[in-house]
Amino acid sequence: MSEPTPAADAPRAPTPVLSVSPVVLPAPGRAVDLQVRVSAPMTGSGLPIVLLSHGHGPSNHLSSLNGYAPLANYLAAHGFVVIQPTHLDSKTLPFRASDHPEAPLYWRSRAEDMKRILDQLDVIEGVVAALAGRLDRSKVAVVGHSMGGHTASLLLGARLTDPRDGTEVDLAEPRIKAGVLLAAPGRGGDALTELAKKYSCFSTIDFSSMTTTALVIAGDKDAAAHLTVAGAGWFADPYHLSPGPKSLVTLFGAGHGLGGVSGYDVAETTDENPERVAAVQRLTWAYLRTELNPGDSAWQEAQDALTGVANPLGRVESR
Repeated sequence: MSEPTPAADAPRAPTPVLSVSPVVLPAPGRAVDLQVRVSAPMTGSGLPIVLLSHGHGPSNHLSSLNGYAPLANYLAAHGFVVIQPTHLDSKTLPFRASDHPEAPLYWRSRAEDMKRILDQLDVIEGVVAALAGRLDRSKVAVVGHSMGGHTASLLLGARLTDPRDGTEVDLAEPRIKAGVLLAAPGRGGDALTELAKKYSCFSTIDFSSMTTTALVIAGDKDAAAHLTVAGAGWFADPYHLSPGPKSLVTLFGAGHGLGGVSGYDVAETTDENPERVAAVQRLTWAYLRTELNPGDSAWQEAQDALTGVANPLGRVESR
């Protein structure tokens, strides 16, 4: 019997985490260089990588490398190296109100940020010396919440139409082997409000080419009335409208914050629920652990823990 890889044999109990920021990556042609936070377990080798994309959001710092601590810390404490960029739509930068054709959402730049990170892993290892030689670059995943989920869907293969010339935009990243979409936007067309129809990234999205394996997590109370007339089911579209293999977790009673994944004790979370956040943490980690280490039982165990109780927090379906 062959020996397990270091990542597959990594302990499931949480381990101490180191976090370094900002790590500045050169980005020629971008308005500013790309700043990222790197969080990683202090021990272990052969560590898989998670690219974590923040949402658009109203807060000043959650939509940046300083947000999403509940997810970043959990994943890092359980064996992943988590890399969080500050996208150009962050309120920590002055570009939302610019006259750039992609403002205020910067959908293309967001996906390109993730590609830049993968292109510059050597730079990251050089800055974060404690990581040198510890990354498994063959095991890369993407996780995104809200607009970050849209970014993840593009990297996993979803396509849209460039409003400038009508061409199809393909930003799929083959180095990414799996993804988790948290409260990610759904289909365009008549599902959108008049406001959302103004943005080509929503109105022309096509999930039929999103072939990379992914988990979609959505809340059944996430109405998002400013974006969609389709109700909470809109956030399950990336699951229903893409080819398999895919899985969908529907969390009961959850709003757009899925209990509070964007930060600890944040006021914009309308459905604050620590138990729900813990479920999102475990489901995200377990899904990626199993997808990047085929045969690992973590995903099945996480599904059983979610649904195998008298009052489950949600349901799971897969295809």
